[in-house]
Amino acid sequence: MTTACNPSYSSAMRTPRQSSPHSSRQAQPDSRDKGEARRGGPRHHGRNRQKPGGPYWIAGVHACQAALENPHRTVQRVLLSAEAQDDFTKRLSVSLPSYVERGDKARFTALLGTETVHQGVAVLVEPLEAVAIEDALERPGPVLVLDQVTDPRNVGAILRSAAAFGAACVVMQDRNAPEEGAALAKAASGALEVVPLVRVVNLSRCLETLKQNDCWVVGLDAGGGQLEGSSLKGRRAALVLGSEGDGLRRLTRENCDEIAGLYMPGTMESLNVSVAAAIGLYELVRAA
Repeated sequence: MTTACNPSYSSAMRTPRQSSPHSSRQAQPDSRDKGEARRGGPRHHGRNRQKPGGPYWIAGVHACQAALENPHRTVQRVLLSAEAQDDFTKRLSVSLPSYVERGDKARFTALLGTETVHQGVAVLVEPLEAVAIEDALERPGPVLVLDQVTDPRNVGAILRSAAAFGAACVVMQDRNAPEEGAALAKAASGALEVVPLVRVVNLSRCLETLKQNDCWVVGLDAGGGQLEGSSLKGRRAALVLGSEGDGLRRLTRENCDEIAGLYMPGTMESLNVSVAAAIGLYELVRAA
């Protein structure tokens, strides 16, 4: 993804829109050894959307804590090692469910594989219910839009930055984007539970929806001006990031209000998309 910006460029900004008179309301798990899977908290229903994918394991202290504390997350199993249980229980703001299983090293390896860093804690969860963009926009903060970012670790890292900088949501297409799963949740380190991950069928239509809800849509890519948070003060921004290899697609670029790059005076011309997202969000919120 190319995000470098020549600081000599002038801002490539379209004529500002008139504000809308009506603002929006703002690893595959093994089968259970015995009995049926038990479920955790209540479900959160989106608008006519189905949950993607199937149950998967979340591993690691931070991600598992966030999942158990999320009242909208359905938890089927909880696996704890004897060494981790006391400290993990003290971290939680909720009680451990009654169906906690004790797991040794061999048990964790059998369920999660040899490469997973689990810290003695894992939970089997169902994917979160889908959230509509209109509902996500009820939350304050900037919006991140991902144009065919396919690596689940990048999406997870972007969610983590979104949580750190107070973003309202992360939006991506149903197609050419990773499903919610173990790698994404691990990289998000709990942010998946606090930042809505919105899936849309048509990204261009979604950008129009954002504009109708008083968002100024900025495509982060080369060829425009320099991203400056101070110039967006008083506006709610939606930052659009392109795919890891090709950047923003042509139609996506054309549907942005502005194309802007990051100030990068060094010798590198581009950054990893998750790093670019973090820097872009910092620039947006520091001048808010």
